Amino acid sequence: MSGPLEGIRIVELAGIGPGPYACMMLADAGADILRVDRATGSRAKPAEKPHWDLLNRSRRSAAVDLRNPEGVALVLDLVESADALVEGWRPGVAERLGVGPETCLERNPRLVYGRMTGWGQEGPLAASAGHDIDYIALSGALWSIGRHSEPPVPPVNLIGDFGGGGLMLAFGITAALLEAKHSGKGQVVDAAMVDGAASLMTMTYAFHQLGWWYEERGVNILDTGAPFYEVYETADGKWFAVGAIEPQFYAEFLRVTGLENEDLPPQMDRDKWPEMKKRFAQLFITRTRDEWAKLFEGTDACGAPVLSPWEAHAHPHNAERSTFVEVAGVIQPAPAPRFSRTPSQIMRPPPVAGQDTDEVLGAWGIDSARVEHLREAGAID
Repeated sequence: MSGPLEGIRIVELAGIGPGPYACMMLADAGADILRVDRATGSRAKPAEKPHWDLLNRSRRSAAVDLRNPEGVALVLDLVESADALVEGWRPGVAERLGVGPETCLERNPRLVYGRMTGWGQEGPLAASAGHDIDYIALSGALWSIGRHSEPPVPPVNLIGDFGGGGLMLAFGITAALLEAKHSGKGQVVDAAMVDGAASLMTMTYAFHQLGWWYEERGVNILDTGAPFYEVYETADGKWFAVGAIEPQFYAEFLRVTGLENEDLPPQMDRDKWPEMKKRFAQLFITRTRDEWAKLFEGTDACGAPVLSPWEAHAHPHNAERSTFVEVAGVIQPAPAPRFSRTPSQIMRPPPVAGQDTDEVLGAWGIDSARVEHLREAGAID
């Protein structure tokens, strides 16, 4: 183990999406996370290859039946020696199973109990189903993404699930762990994707107060309204991204593109932005993406080739920084952020559910006799 969270123990009640992403970050940073997967009634066979879900990397899995009282008792025993617990179920589910925050904090008053939901633990929508697109719709984030006179564009599931969800949960757990070191008391971290997505919009609210952000989509500096913050098609049908906002960077952009001597309108003349977009589009279509990349490379013109996820790892900058790594034959994003003295690392590839039951329970203090008893009782696989 290594990383700044080495020595931290976390019980993860298996879920999907943002909860596992938060746990991936914490585990990459050195936390010892025991992932409690759902028991299927059959003991996991040795895996021929890692599980496909990279979000589950860097931790070990035990298969436990939480409908079995002995399975619940096992989790509560694990909680006694844990620093934190993570669950991502609908409000009330953990309580019904007997592993809710009140019960767990009774067993371990120093426990940080992390909860990941879309709508939060209370409110009119708390019990409703939803997905990333719904949470960011209600937060105001989805409305803001898209082009003028066109529908909002869902940004994959990056804002709700991972930015407003998983990252916020990881931050909340880490902050609560720091506080618990001083107070000796745990607490519940209520991470709701709608809250997190709203928080990510803070700068937009600030710009609106200043009059820099209009109440219209696709007409602002950062939402494809500005010609100098846009994506342009290139001669080979690929794309090139431009982000030359500051005056000095815009001047460099004009120099690199050969436009510096043209009679162009002022950069911040919003009425002329549509006209300028057409001019820039005419220019970028004359060269291939990689030809433009070569021209922009090493300058302050703020331009970059739009790479697919399948080619990003091969870019020289990403390759030199090892932004992507290969683990068990799979290329994937490396741990982030980076620590100078206690580096994060991918501890192991993602496990098949229950493949480490005996090993990880033993490492967490459950003796072999009890493990065998739990298996005979159907509480674990």
